[in-house]
Amino acid sequence: MKKIALLAVAAYTLSSCAELQQVANQLPGVLEQGNVDIAGGLKEALNNGINKQVVKLTATDGFFKNEAVKILLPDELKKVDKGLRDIGMSKLADEGLKVLNRAAEDAVKEATPIFVDAITGITFTDAKNILMGNESAATTYLQNSTSTALYAKFNPVIKSSFAKVGADKVWSNIITKYNSIPLVKKVNPDLTDYTTNKAMEGVFKMIAVEEKNIRTDLGSRTSDLLKKVFAMQDK
Repeated sequence: MKKIALLAVAAYTLSSCAELQQVANQLPGVLEQGNVDIAGGLKEALNNGINKQVVKLTATDGFFKNEAVKILLPDELKKVDKGLRDIGMSKLADEGLKVLNRAAEDAVKEATPIFVDAITGITFTDAKNILMGNESAATTYLQNSTSTALYAKFNPVIKSSFAKVGADKVWSNIITKYNSIPLVKKVNPDLTDYTTNKAMEGVFKMIAVEEKNIRTDLGSRTSDLLKKVFAMQDK
């Protein structure tokens, strides 16, 4: 199951069904128990994960209007937000928050399947332990084993997305305006690092949602294969 939920997780970050299939095809064929094709169930779970989760995060407002993952301002910038609003620049402050989320939406869209190593490296024992673990066991496994690689991948994509969605210009303007206010302590935040970490948090949070659905909601098991595979954890 570890694999199943893991694949649901990977699905969340895959940008296309073709990429999903590429990852799924790399799964070792040993993950079968009796007549239950665990590997096949994982492939199907990945397809379901892409259709249900990836599209949500990569769509316009996928982050911005999803309260569970919406990126808010770091503490350092809350005073910036207040300072701009105090001098009648609420519109610019609002735009600053929006473009952070736009960059995350764009970055997740461009992300490639970086979970392959973690997935293919899972042993049968690992898979069983994850399958029989708590409702976020697979998500936790992926988070622990891929966060470093995920950050390395997301960070340059976020940086590129900042330029693509105009966040770099908006925030350069915001910081310049704020720092020009008399008597304020000047700020120079690393918004690329901050947004990268928040985008990753959002990805894992949504993966956990999908994992929980598959584990606890029989209605989410939409095929005989998924029913057989996940029935193993129900016993």
